[in-house]
Amino acid sequence: MLEPREGIPPVIADEAGLAEVIAAFAAGTGPVAVDAERASGYRYGQRAYLVQLRREGAGTALIDPVACPDLSGLGDALSGAEWVLHAATQDLPCLREIGMVPTRLFDTELAGRLAGFPRVGLGAMVENVLGYVLEKGHSAVDWSTRPLPEPWLRYAALDVELLVDLRDALEKELDRQGKLEWARQEFDAIASAPPPEPRKDPWRRTSGMHKVRRRRQLAVVRELWETRDRMAQRRDVSPGKVLSDAAIVEAALSLPANVHALSALNGFGHRTGRRQLEQWQAAVDRARALPEAQLPQPGQPVAGPPPPRAWADKDPAAAARLSAARAKVTALAEELNLPQENLIAPDAVRRVCWEPPQPPDAEGVAQALVGHGARPWQVELVTPALVEALSAKAP
Repeated sequence: MLEPREGIPPVIADEAGLAEVIAAFAAGTGPVAVDAERASGYRYGQRAYLVQLRREGAGTALIDPVACPDLSGLGDALSGAEWVLHAATQDLPCLREIGMVPTRLFDTELAGRLAGFPRVGLGAMVENVLGYVLEKGHSAVDWSTRPLPEPWLRYAALDVELLVDLRDALEKELDRQGKLEWARQEFDAIASAPPPEPRKDPWRRTSGMHKVRRRRQLAVVRELWETRDRMAQRRDVSPGKVLSDAAIVEAALSLPANVHALSALNGFGHRTGRRQLEQWQAAVDRARALPEAQLPQPGQPVAGPPPPRAWADKDPAAAARLSAARAKVTALAEELNLPQENLIAPDAVRRVCWEPPQPPDAEGVAQALVGHGARPWQVELVTPALVEALSAKAP
């Protein structure tokens, strides 16, 4: 499919145009296809730079959320409709920021997983289920570009062109497999989930952190990461364009004493200006000057069970339970033809095996799974397998 059926719609970038779209989509019928484009890797944060919608009776709309930053009126107009998204959890945070929050949704990617499709990207799903090939050449472009080039707008419009058709076909397939109720419970869980909590100590997710062992070096990572984050936010660019993770780790391991030593490290070479080098060195110096008591601890405090690789030493019985549980969950997932992480969250299995309910009977296991966020369909299917696994004895 090379062209949207009604051609490429104009980009809505003013209140008058937005009011017309709101009226048209409020008068439309059936589910509404929704998609958003971000500028990941180019801009700071994950805001939306284009919103695409399609609904029967309203056609396709492309909206510029930079020019129209408050789309709550559109969100309200669509509040009773089912929203069809592909990989909903990726788009919902940036849609929420501009006032668009669904009360009901259908996630075509998750539906594909539950139905047992091996490839669940939008292009693969449209091709396998509907027989159309979508041109996917512009997914990683800088969507903050203005004006947006016509080929990009064509791509964006095509992303919602067949989404409702895909939804209808997947609903039939899930119903045929006896999995439609499972999918509905999953979609309800996504729609009702609160926004995620901000990450604690996000600097600890710097790529290559496993090489950094000493507390003074950890302090350098923290100072450089936080300095980079402030600069990236101020300039509205992706943090990786300001300084790479690899450069941060290199500086932490080397603990350079001055700008000259810093400039010799990978990532701080000839393209880095003197003023910037001085900013990075000042961050390193702050970390070097910290008293011992203010240095970060190695490793984050872990809530819940330890890493599974440590179980055999810490609690051989728990390790045996986990091994048995994993085997049973894997077998059940294969039998049901769906990924095991969609059958039950691996973290829920670990928690139940580390601290089994007492007694470890069906009622206790079911309550524990509900407490760890499992949906009713998961509880019903997985409980018998886990009850059996919890009786496993250590070798």
